[in-house]
Formats: sequence, structure tokens, C-alpha cells
Amino acid sequence: MDPRDEKKLELETLRARIRELEGEISGDPETDTKWAPQGFYTEYYATTGFILGMFGAAISLLANVVGAPVVNKSPLELIRVYLTFPLGEKALSLATNGQDVYAIGDGVILAVGCCLYLATGMLLGVPFFVALVWFTENKGIGYRLLVASILATLLWAVNFWGILSWLQPALFGGHWITDGKLLPTWVAWLTHLIFGWTLALLYPWTKFQPYQKPSTGES
Repeated sequence: MDPRDEKKLELETLRARIRELEGEISGDPETDTKWAPQGFYTEYYATTGFILGMFGAAISLLANVVGAPVVNKSPLELIRVYLTFPLGEKALSLATNGQDVYAIGDGVILAVGCCLYLATGMLLGVPFFVALVWFTENKGIGYRLLVASILATLLWAVNFWGILSWLQPALFGGHWITDGKLLPTWVAWLTHLIFGWTLALLYPWTKFQPYQKPSTGES
């Protein structure tokens, strides 16, 4: 290579480095946002869904606690039925004489059941929220609620009829969670809907925004 060509190449390299340093000093938006992901940020929304899943589960549980007395059920009926997965049929005998006085004292039934319920919501929140944002990003709230309803219905169908309908009998010898006499089908479906609607309504507060370095006003 000609010596002059080598010097020109070195000069261009130095000029590129100078432009990069000037951009860092002046807070050039293009320089500041180079790290931002291109396209859909799956990792961010998976992490966000994990957190929001806890809120979705908490709201759906609260709705069950408030609404259970309307159909002459214990406020903790959902938790009792839900605990049949780890405890089997024994979970159904946690209440004494059909009253809301549980055989396990000191609030253990509430603590264990709620923790398990919230943990499940956090796990399910990951795929649910990623799918929700994927299909509704930059869409209106009505469209997002519609998609959330569809996804929640699919989640309910997969959980109850695709998994629990055979997994619980295989592990514990019964199908109490999918038994309509213990947990009406519409209650289970509505619980999933509330979970999905909660995540859909919380989405605007969790939308990813790349960090923009504030301008110092210096030339």
C-alpha cells in the first residue's frame, strides 16, 4: 500500500474517533441510544410480565374474595380448591363444619395458598405479557383489552383442560380444580379474564422507553 494511502486511512480513523468523542461529550442522542434494542424487546417485557403477573393474580384473588359470598361460598374458597393441587383431597377438609373456620390456624391457609397463587401468576405473567405486548404494541386500550380477553381465555383452556384435567388426577388421584361443583367453570374463566385485563390496563405504565441523556445546553 502507498504510504500516503496508509496515512489517509489513519487520518480517517482518527477523525471517526474524534466524532465519537464529541458525540459523547455533547450528549448526541444517536450516540446515547446505540445500546437500545432494535425491534421488540422480549427480555424487558418478560421481566415486566413476571412482576405484573403478581399484581394480576392479586387483583383476581381479591375479586374472588369479594364475590364469593354472593354465591354463598367462603371468601377463601378459591384458595382451598387451589390447594388441592399440592395437598390433594385433604385441602377440601381444611374448613370445619362447613364454616369459615379453618383447621390450620394462625392464617397458614391464607399465607400458603396466597403465596402459591401469586407465584403462579408471576410465572404465567411472563408468556402472557410478552404475547400481549407483541400483538398490541402501539394499539388502543380497547384493542388491548380484546386481545387480553382472547389470551386469557386461551390460558384458561390450556391450564384447565390441557394440563390440570389430566395432571392432577395423575399426581393426586382426583380432578378437584376442574370439578365444576367445587369451582364453577365461569368463575375460573372470569378469574383468568381479570388477570389478563389487569396486565392490559397496567401496560401503559410499563412501556419501554429508551433512556435519553438530558442536554446540558453546552456547545
